[in-house]
Amino acid sequence: MIKCKITVLQCTFNQELVNQYVEKERRKSLGPCEVFHEGQEFLVDPWSGLPQDFCPWAWDDIYKVIIAFGANGNFGFWTEEGDTIIACCTDATRPVIFKIDKIETP
Repeated sequence: MIKCKITVLQCTFNQELVNQYVEKERRKSLGPCEVFHEGQEFLVDPWSGLPQDFCPWAWDDIYKVIIAFGANGNFGFWTEEGDTIIACCTDATRPVIFKIDKIETP
């Protein structure tokens, strides 16, 4: 059985883009993602769906990687190790970067 370990590598924030594109009132309270923190880990079964306490938007963004690993795929030359890849959510002002490892279990 294949599982995936998702590790939060970085919670980034781009103040310049926020200042340029986000509505003025929202700018006052916007900061780095409040759902995740760096170092946080999730162990998931690719077929079980959204893990508890995981942002649904981020899950939708990285799900294609989870499913590829679940189907015993890898990302070959895209990474140094084919069974590990980084991916991120598509929040352009404060993306979260994840490391995703394919883990084969008995």
